[in-house]
Amino acid sequence: MKFWQAITWAETDQLIEIARFAEEMGFYGLMSGDHAVYPESIVPNYPYAESGVPPMQPEDEYPDQTAIFAAMAAVTSKLLFTCGVYVLPLRNPHEVARASATLAILSDNRFILGVGIGWMKEEFDIYGVDFHQRGKITDEIIEVLQSLWSGQMVEYHGAHFDFPRVQLSPAPSTHPPIYVGGSSEIALRRAARVGGGYIGAGTAPDDVGSLLHRLNELRQEYGRDHLPFEAMIGISASPSLTLYQRLADEGLESTVAPPFQYALGKKHSTVDEKKQFMETYAESIMRHF
Repeated sequence: MKFWQAITWAETDQLIEIARFAEEMGFYGLMSGDHAVYPESIVPNYPYAESGVPPMQPEDEYPDQTAIFAAMAAVTSKLLFTCGVYVLPLRNPHEVARASATLAILSDNRFILGVGIGWMKEEFDIYGVDFHQRGKITDEIIEVLQSLWSGQMVEYHGAHFDFPRVQLSPAPSTHPPIYVGGSSEIALRRAARVGGGYIGAGTAPDDVGSLLHRLNELRQEYGRDHLPFEAMIGISASPSLTLYQRLADEGLESTVAPPFQYALGKKHSTVDEKKQFMETYAESIMRHF
């Protein structure tokens, strides 16, 4: 099984040391979180809590993804990096294509573009992006990215993006994989249709088997079940060897250790406390797979 460590909300000045230690412990990769902005006041519409109230606060850290991944890639050689998830429809596809291509080159293809459509309408209002079109915007951006990453002279004419022939240089030797996050049927379909993987957050253990089954059904429907695909699923339960062994029997092949705020039960922690958690997790769970 592949084990990722969530670094969402971790103190930015600790990330370099966390990356070094995560690689030493044998983690497969690090997964960050993303918000472009965080307004003081929002309507509670968080999709992963029954109350709709999000666990994050405006003061929680969301550093620039390009910067932290480049920095962490520079001090590691095996660790992979992704975002769970990057709010794609808020961004300009040309900037995303260039940043992703550069990260792929500098990291020796250890970067995965984890994307989602977002849930916070206020964030879209600030950026001047139509919240209700975010799914269609995301689909177009993915098409644009795949086109630009070819390194050829390309053009695009869609409902949301339209540009004449342009060329991205440098282009990656291998297109960065795109993993799609979300819990809706539309998100699962998007992952199956265009994704190289799926990112699931806060999934109840009893729902993992049916989720994996549905993803396999959809990949077969789109004729893509022969292609590599990683379903990276975070579990909404305390991590234990018994739990992961049961989920492995149900087909789980990739999971995410909880963010340090959850794992340690407090908002802020030292880098040594985080390293202690990662070491305990690695020894008690990862070493048995």
